[in-house]
This record gives sequence, C-alpha cells and structure tokens, in this order.
Amino acid sequence: MKNFLEKRLWKYRGKRIRPFMRNNIKLAGAIIFAPVFFISMFFFWKDHLIHLDIVETVKHFEWNVPLIVKSLLCSVLIASASIALAYFLLFNFYRKLLHRQKIARMIFSNKFYEKENVQVKKPFSNETTTKEKITYFPKIYYRVKDNYIYIRIAMDMSRFQNRFLDLGKDLENGLFCDLVDKQMEEGFVCFKLLYDVSKNRISIDEAVAKDGVLPLMKHVSWKFDKLPHMLISGSTGGGKTYFMLTVIKACVGLGADVKILDPKNADLADLEEALPKRVYSQKNGILMCLRKSVDGMMERMDEMKKMPNYKTGENYAYLGLKPVFIFFDEYVAFMDLLDMKERNEALSYMKQLVLLGRQAGYFLVLGAQRPDAKYLADGIRDQFSFRVALGNMSDTGYGMMFGDVDKTFMEKDVKGRGYAYVGTGSILEFYSPIVPKGYDFKSSIKKSLVGVEGAQATAVASGSVSDRTASGEGVSEANG
Repeated sequence: MKNFLEKRLWKYRGKRIRPFMRNNIKLAGAIIFAPVFFISMFFFWKDHLIHLDIVETVKHFEWNVPLIVKSLLCSVLIASASIALAYFLLFNFYRKLLHRQKIARMIFSNKFYEKENVQVKKPFSNETTTKEKITYFPKIYYRVKDNYIYIRIAMDMSRFQNRFLDLGKDLENGLFCDLVDKQMEEGFVCFKLLYDVSKNRISIDEAVAKDGVLPLMKHVSWKFDKLPHMLISGSTGGGKTYFMLTVIKACVGLGADVKILDPKNADLADLEEALPKRVYSQKNGILMCLRKSVDGMMERMDEMKKMPNYKTGENYAYLGLKPVFIFFDEYVAFMDLLDMKERNEALSYMKQLVLLGRQAGYFLVLGAQRPDAKYLADGIRDQFSFRVALGNMSDTGYGMMFGDVDKTFMEKDVKGRGYAYVGTGSILEFYSPIVPKGYDFKSSIKKSLVGVEGAQATAVASGSVSDRTASGEGVSEANG
C-alpha cells in the first residue's frame, strides 16, 4: 500500500514551468547583480556611513563626484564579473534556467494559455482598472536525470491537448537536443531528450560485441539479435567505410563467421590477408557467397529443430551457435553491374536472408551511398531494423533511409557524424566510434581473429563446447 501511494502521490516529475520563467535569465542575473553591487558600494562608502551626521550633512552637503563615479564604476564591474563567474562555474544550472525560459516563452508565443480581464483597485486610490489575469497555464514539468532531459506535459483535456502531443520536434530544435523517445504516462506525455550527443561518443576499443549487443555510443547499441540487419549509407568522406570496418572488427572479436563482399575491390577487400577465403570482390564470387549463405541458413534452421534443447521461439544463440555476418559494401553499384537475370537472383537471395536470417543468426550489413528502393524492393529495405546515415545527405537520401519522418536534419562538418534509427521509433543524432589517426584495421582484425581461434581451441580442449559448435560445421562449409 505504501509503495502504491508513493508511486501515485509522490512521483517527482520535475520543476513545473511557471509564467515568470519566461524571464529566467534576467531574474537570475538581477539576483546575482543586485546584492554584489550594493555590498561593493557599501565598502566604498562605509567610512562616510559610519560617521554620518544627518543634520550636518544637510547643512553642508557637497557632491563627492570622484567617489561617486569610482564607486559606481567599480561596483558595476564587480557585479558584472560576478555574473560572468557564475555563468562559468554554474553552467549546468544556467542551461537549465535557459531551457525552462525557452519552454515558458514557447507557451506564450503559441498561446497555450487562457486569460481574462479582471477589475483591480489602483494602489492608494479607490479607482479600479482592468488587468489581464492568466486563468489557465499548462502543467509542464522539466527534469534532468542521467544526462537526459524529461519534459512531461499534462494531458488535461484542454483544447491544446492534441498540439501538445506534437511538440517533440519543437522541443528538439528549440533546446538543441536529440529526441530519444516519446512515451505516454498516466495523465502525461513524456518527451525524452539527450543534450550534447557528441559527448556520448565512444572509442573503437569500446565497441566490443557481447551477448547479441554491439555498443556504438554510450546510449546507442545495435542489438542484432532483436534488430537484425544493418543498413549504412553515407556521402563521400562521411566515415561510412571506417564505420563498417569498426563493425567488422567487433564481429570478428565476437567469434562470428564473417563474410565480406566488396564489388569495387576497395577498402574492405584489403582484409583478404586478415580474413583469408572470406572476402569476395568478383561478381561470380559474390553471387556464389550469397547463394551458399542462403543454403547454409536453411541447413542451420533444419539442424536447429533436430537439436535436443531446441525450443520454439528460441534463436541460434540459445542453442550455442555462432552468428554469421555478411558485409556487403557498395551494394547499389554491384546491382548496376548485373543483367536482369542475375539481378533477380541476387534480390532473391537478399530477400531470404533479411526475412529468415534473424532466428538462424544470419545478419546482413549493407553499405550504399544511396539506398535506392529500386534495388531494395519487395519490402527488403524495411527489414533493416538498424539504419545509419553518415555525412551530410540530401533530403531525398534521408527519405530513402528513414522514410517520411518529422525530423530536422542538420549539417555538421564532423567525420563519422550522422543520424540513426535504432528501433525506438525516433531518428537520433549519431556519432560512430572514434578511430585514431593511422589505425591499422588489418592488423587489429587479424589479432582479434587469432585471439578468438585460440580461445575456441582452448574451450574445445577443455570440453566446454562441442567440436561442431566451435568449428562452425554446417555453417562455414555452406558459406564457402
């Protein structure tokens, strides 16, 4: 009963936005300026005040102009410096004040309130005058917790209610935040925003896959067991290749079976030395890899059902099988090389992989400068549950990636920066893991592979895993 009352009656929603908050910064400045100014003035005039004789002062009054000018200038400078110092020392507090001021001004500028004229008495007089009084002001709460900003707006059946539900974009742009989530709570709509997203960027060494999850930022992870298949697009120089190499390194470190398809025989094809017999750059080899991947996926699905610990609804990981990742760069360029028959064949393989791969543990990571719907037809593009667009793209390019969404895409000249859909329903600002200058992907991936193979050999020798699981029998063979 106590927990119920605490949950219902004492839930802290944040600081409520009040009408006076539209002048938050001015009020805060005045609160700092005034006392510092008067204290400073007191120190300049304290000797005169201590020996002050009112009668003598009135009889022999003289203006001490130098002291007046000196005290005023110095007091103003000291008080102004106090405001500047408070800004730097209490910047987070200032930012919260600014956010609440913006929200309050948004309410007034959009007229999300009701008012009426009332008669009030004039001070020191029996006459009356008309004054506006706010009769309705929405219940909006602002709270910062764990680097997230929560803005809760009461669903109070007012005439503004439907407009409140659509404030996500305004809050995102006005507060210069990233809208992470929007949820309905009891009597409230809650907007969850993240401020200064770039601070959540991680290094490539922190991008380590484990238990079906690959962290890509502090608040963003690719949960490939739940959100299978990744679609990556990006303009030239946007960081698409480095990001794909980062994901490849993480998947190799996981012990996954990795296949790389690079029809342009470019950066990803250079990994042939680190991943022998797993890199394909010729048209026939790529088609063969896709075909054998589909065959291997089908065989694995049949084998899974024959395993003694098989359960309906459980996936490959539950049965102790390792995932298979197929990295396909410059997919659109490859499709342009094919004739109609070959194109239909490739599309058929792609469709089977994205529709059936999740449970069997077959995941497709597709890279393209522009994910043209022409080559991702029949709902294939919709099956990519995790999408990343890096670099500065056109509105058409963002539309191809994310569809028709209510999002303002801003350009920033930061390599590895873009936007991502991570399965939450919102498009998030995204920064790929930081890759140090001169980083050697080839050596790093080779080292990860050696480490994984050594660990698997030790596990087999100790009998902790079966030879079949460790060697990927029935999977590696099918993938050539």
